[in-house]
Amino acid sequence: LGGMKRLFLCLLMLCAVPATALAQAIRLDKLKVEVKRIEVDGQRMYEVDASGSVQAPLASVWKTLTTYERMHEFVPDLSSCRVLSRNGNEVIIEQQGMARFLFMNHAIHLVVRATETPLTSIDIALISGDMRHYESRWNLYPIPETGGTRIVFSSRLMPGFYVPGMLGTTMIRGDIERMMAAVLARIDSQYAEKAG
Repeated sequence: LGGMKRLFLCLLMLCAVPATALAQAIRLDKLKVEVKRIEVDGQRMYEVDASGSVQAPLASVWKTLTTYERMHEFVPDLSSCRVLSRNGNEVIIEQQGMARFLFMNHAIHLVVRATETPLTSIDIALISGDMRHYESRWNLYPIPETGGTRIVFSSRLMPGFYVPGMLGTTMIRGDIERMMAAVLARIDSQYAEKAG
């Protein structure tokens, strides 16, 4: 059942780190994740809302999330991520990865458009690939009391292959938790290294 997990996270940009290491690096009680099935224009899809916080300041978080070419180093099942073009605040990105569902493997190829609002948000829209629908947004909020950053991820998605109803909701929730944990761990570990 952990199969399709990690597909959705490779889309966001969003750690080939074992789950036990992730649990040590990021406590899941720091994360809030909600996934529900919705219907939009007669099409069923999944709506995701997730958030977590890091010790790193806004600039460090922004740098990690927008260094797209290094995403494969920490996003689960993402084998490559490359920038095809950049025009001002608009970046076209190609991603390759693998989704595993039960006994089947699905190669995933996506081309997405990332629209950056520096130090505030990243909007991601599907151009082409193995999803029927995909849109997501990263929002960043400074935490004045700690100097850290609150990271909010939202998405609406529908894979281009069969996903079983409520089981799909559970699988995607687990996937989002893993992705967010990986992203938070990466950001805080890079910030800790830089801070010495």
